[in-house]
This record gives sequence, C-alpha cells and structure tokens, in this order.
Amino acid sequence: MIKAVIFDLDGIIIDTEVISYQLFKNIAGQYGHEFTLDNYIQNYSGRTAVANVTRIIKEFDLPTTNDEVMNYLMIHENSVIDHGVDLKDGVKDILKYLKDDNYKIILATSSMKERALSALKQHDIDKYFDDMVFGPEVEHAKPHPDIFLKAIEKAGVNVDEGLILEDSESGIQAAYSGNIPVICIPDMKEPSQHFKDMTVAVLPSLLNVIGYLELQR
Repeated sequence: MIKAVIFDLDGIIIDTEVISYQLFKNIAGQYGHEFTLDNYIQNYSGRTAVANVTRIIKEFDLPTTNDEVMNYLMIHENSVIDHGVDLKDGVKDILKYLKDDNYKIILATSSMKERALSALKQHDIDKYFDDMVFGPEVEHAKPHPDIFLKAIEKAGVNVDEGLILEDSESGIQAAYSGNIPVICIPDMKEPSQHFKDMTVAVLPSLLNVIGYLELQR
C-alpha cells in the first residue's frame, strides 16, 4: 500500500526544462555556435547541471571553465525563477488530493534549498510538503538512489510503501536502484523502453497519478 509520494522538482512540479534549454543555447551562442532543441532533448535533458556544463564545453570546445559556466547558469536561472516559473499541469490538484487523503508528501530534488523553496513559495505550495531532501544532503547524485532513500527515511515508510514521480531517465534509474516504485511523467524527453521497463507506469500528466492511486486502494 502506498503511504508516501515523493516528488522530483524540475520537470515534475516546475516547468524549468525550457529555461535550461534557453540558457545553454545562450552559452553556445556567445561563442558563435548553434545549440538546437533536439540536441538539448537528446543529450542534456534530465542530466545534472555539472554533467551538462562539462558536456557543452567539450562539445563546442568553448574557451571557458566549468566554474564560469556554472556561475552563469546559477545567476541567470535563479533570476528567471525569481521572476516567476510555471507549474506543470495538475500540480495543485494532486497535492491537495494527497494531503486530503493523508499521504506523506516529500520533495526530493538535486536543487539547492533556496532555489527550490523560491519556486514553491511563488505558488503557495510549499505548505503541502511534510519534508524535503536537497542535493547537498546526500553524497551521490542521481542515478544513484541516495536522494530517494533519504526521502523514504524522512517519510518514515518502507521502500515498497513509497511512490516516486519522475520525468528523467536518471531519476527512474535512481528509484529503481533503490527498489522504490516509480511513475514516469515525461517532460521534453520520452524515456527509452529500457527505462520504461523500470517503472510501474508511464503517464501523461500528474492528474493521471490520482487515478493510479485510486486503483491501488
């Protein structure tokens, strides 16, 4: 029986993939290179910022450093988020449903605490979460399961009583490696069949998760 639902942040709660794509496009463009949406979807979507910064510098042989690009991303993304970021479809509906039905609600994000809370508080949804796990709290990032195992610990449930909502292949792998059931709600990138086979379901939106939970009662 599912007792706790664990949410990823980017691509599940807030619509940040389009922001990330534009920032990486700007970085490449500063040095005269074209960065396509298809390139972002296939090679950057769902990966960590550190991995993507390393990749874009190598791919375009950019005369800059990882630290400089990371600083650019942090400043500009935080500025965009502070000015307002959209929620994904169904976020408020599922949070209210879960709260009304007494599920534990946990946020598990590789993001920094300040960034995550800024996005949640804009939409007055931070109040729904019973607890949160942020990137610096765990040793290994996704696809390692550390962040989700920490979320399960904070929820006070067994791994088979949790349900993770993820959009990325690395997130699916992390949940699977931790033996925690995971639903994929694809954002820009549809996961490959290999990763779909690790999930209990692949659904088009958070609203469909409510129906899934009803069937598990």
